[in-house]
Amino acid sequence: MKQISEFIFGDMRLSYAQDENGCVSMGVIPAGTESMVRRKEYRPEPLAQIHARGDHFAAGYGNGHTLACTSASEALKFVSQRREGNTVVTTVSDGAGRTVHHRAAWAEGLEAVIVSCTFENTGTEPVTLDLLSSLNLSGITPFAEDDAPGRLFLHRIGSAWSAEGRLKTESIESLMLERSWTGHALRLCKYGQLGSMPVRGYFPFAAVEDRQAGVTWAAQLACPSSWQIELRRKDDCLNLMLSLADGDYGHWAKTVRPGETFETPEAYLTACRGGVDEASQRLLTVQRRNMPRSDAELPVMFNEYCTTWGNPTHENLERIAECLDGKDMEFLVIDAGWYRKPGAGWSDCGGDWIPEEKEMFPEGLKATADMIRSHGMKPGLWFEPETCAPESEIFRKEDMLLKRDGVPIDTDNRRFLDMRKEEVQAYLEERVAGLLNRCGFEYIKIDYNDCIGMGCDDPDGLGEGLRRNMQGTLRFFRRLREAVPGITIENCSSGGHRLEPSLMAVSDMASFSDAHECAEIPVIAAALHRVVLPAQSQIWAVLQASDSIRRINYSLINTFLGVMCISGDVEHLNGEQWKKVGEGTEFYRQVRHIIRDGRSAFFGEISESWRHPEGWQAVVRTAGNEALAVIHTFGGKFPEKIVLPVNAAEILRVMCSENNRVSLKDGVLSVELKAPFEAAAVRLRL
Repeated sequence: MKQISEFIFGDMRLSYAQDENGCVSMGVIPAGTESMVRRKEYRPEPLAQIHARGDHFAAGYGNGHTLACTSASEALKFVSQRREGNTVVTTVSDGAGRTVHHRAAWAEGLEAVIVSCTFENTGTEPVTLDLLSSLNLSGITPFAEDDAPGRLFLHRIGSAWSAEGRLKTESIESLMLERSWTGHALRLCKYGQLGSMPVRGYFPFAAVEDRQAGVTWAAQLACPSSWQIELRRKDDCLNLMLSLADGDYGHWAKTVRPGETFETPEAYLTACRGGVDEASQRLLTVQRRNMPRSDAELPVMFNEYCTTWGNPTHENLERIAECLDGKDMEFLVIDAGWYRKPGAGWSDCGGDWIPEEKEMFPEGLKATADMIRSHGMKPGLWFEPETCAPESEIFRKEDMLLKRDGVPIDTDNRRFLDMRKEEVQAYLEERVAGLLNRCGFEYIKIDYNDCIGMGCDDPDGLGEGLRRNMQGTLRFFRRLREAVPGITIENCSSGGHRLEPSLMAVSDMASFSDAHECAEIPVIAAALHRVVLPAQSQIWAVLQASDSIRRINYSLINTFLGVMCISGDVEHLNGEQWKKVGEGTEFYRQVRHIIRDGRSAFFGEISESWRHPEGWQAVVRTAGNEALAVIHTFGGKFPEKIVLPVNAAEILRVMCSENNRVSLKDGVLSVELKAPFEAAAVRLRL
């Protein structure tokens, strides 16, 4: 290999090399680890992986597993490289009309680079792509002379409804990614997600850790549609690829005509000293830069869903608003059901977005919004704009709906609007943005409770139809912000099925999960700190009149892991319970800048079961010269005294149950939680 160039971006060193045939690769290591590099010779994978209709398929028993590692990718030879500020553009071409421009971009404050590829058809005939990588990183691990037995581990982040964010760590050996004895057979670990819920099964995230070198490489894909990640090996080195789900896996294809281009979703890439927790915090620096309002104060919210359970009316909302008056809640959000038709459930009526005014809102929805405002809160409203249910008129307007094989995509009780069509965008601007503006709503919760599946009809096929539709969803979010000035947007999808970077970039916050009243809320909320900014992760505290003070304390402290959202039977809380709520909201406001701006470290021992959690956990979030420690116990056994090396000088404030003890000595925080399912929050000066 002949080195072409090196670039230092922050504390990362990017290097580009070229083999004797002109094939280019990219590697990255933490700056300062150059002396640790042991590998001098290897055959890395190309900078970009590409496959088009008519190309050869993978050898080494790879056909049917991957569309990468073919002669089409090997044919892309180095043409040029230029640096534009902090962006490096490397161009490769096969000399026959296929040109790829590979971009690696960085900015001050980021601890990751942003990588993407643009395919340009410089030939005379159309090219139908069915694979184009966003990122293809080779040469893991450069710190070993051999195939690094026993030292490489893959970290993935799994997700399921009401169980989002589980870290899964497996050795390369257990994944059967050891090289074959000759290096002939292609080893492959492939995972991803198909459909319009991009965080259903896994997050688009991967990290590979070399535990002997103490270095981790991590990457995340910003993609609201189907995606895939491949970890591959033929020789000593691992290769990591992130891309749209390809033609084999996601039925994706894209015909690019002469003179046209196609750009992949962005991937975020980092390399650092430390493990997956450190690497994940570094990737989040890109999401922080992309936040719509990164310096906005985190609100204290109330959502009435776990109060009325899909039956909000002016009458019960007025009682709720009167109860919350003076409690310093910034928003009162009206959740699902305000459009419900007589005799039907709320989930069967969405799509037309016309308030039910005969019984629920007899003076109109604007009167209810004005009433909420009169009690010192900003009104919010729930929609599920991309879908429609059987009781709606639009459910039968098939020209507005997504189809597969010419038939509307129809799940249990949902059809899907075709977000590619301008008439659909105009319809939503009238029914959604128009209603928000007429009534003066300042917050919208955008829910999404079903999945399109593999895709929808499109000249290029199902996968491209899905990709284009989801780009239409992003366009709707952006247009909504323009149409309703100052609107706050919540991204929800049955809780957390859309917690990926491109949708988070057009949202102010997201629902962390649908685990509204579950004991495992803090487990989920803490786990999500690896892939979602706490400043954008709305955590629910559902309060019931039957709750003990210890339980209310537990529920409130859960929200210190993100944005505080209260719900539940607030009309019947007693004075002592309200006193604890007041303590929690006041303390939250004192530490919300740490939640917004900080960096998380994780401690604890939690059982495999999240539904019946045992053990304990702590998250210490540090910002500047302050820290916030959030500690929970669960069932089973946990230490009598939880000890955290916070390196702090002083305890500024504590919130806990009465029988708990918190102390600080020599920079070590000690917390004694006496019972299962207790919680404490501690503000510290460093």
